[in-house]
Amino acid sequence: MYEPKNPPLTPELYAYVLAHNPPLDPVLRDLVTYTQQNVERSDMQSAAEQGPLLAFLARLIGARQILEVGTFTGFSALALAQALPSSGGRVITCDISEEWTAVARKAWAEAGVADRIDLRIAPALDTLRALPTEPWIDLVFLDADKPNYIAYWEELVPRVLRGGLIVADNTLFHGKVVDPSGQDERAAAVHRFNEHIAADPRVETVLLTVADGVTLARRH
Repeated sequence: MYEPKNPPLTPELYAYVLAHNPPLDPVLRDLVTYTQQNVERSDMQSAAEQGPLLAFLARLIGARQILEVGTFTGFSALALAQALPSSGGRVITCDISEEWTAVARKAWAEAGVADRIDLRIAPALDTLRALPTEPWIDLVFLDADKPNYIAYWEELVPRVLRGGLIVADNTLFHGKVVDPSGQDERAAAVHRFNEHIAADPRVETVLLTVADGVTLARRH
């Protein structure tokens, strides 16, 4: 049995982590603060360290075509759009809330990247199924309703280029994934998703203890 090596994430240690990551630019920082203070369900916002992580991954693979499932108030879409190469690229992001994404649109405009983000308001499965079916996506960030994670996955994988990445959020789901008998519907859905993608021969995956669990999947 492997022993965990990660130390308890105290407030002091978390502050240290953030201080040693690339700092959020003023628009990203203000968006985090506004969401926390003014938006219901602010817990749905990606953790602050995930913005630099997503941007790092996008730059690492030279992503130009990025797809996001689950926009909320636009933090992750903004971080990804800022990581696009100066020569061009786009982020397509899917959500069903006009209210939440109105906050996102304002932040994207303020950051000067609104022209790089294509927001599509509709059920995400409808949006995904309307996209070209051949491989064309460099990077996906999946952070939406958990019961549909497997359905999203099956739409996404065939559309991802060889060597492309799918980044799935909340794959530890507050630690509840380890106990199927005590799970709520969303935790049980994440548990099924984790088992499903671990057995998928089209990808290689690694589950990281970042924030609420982040899984990276590389397309073969």
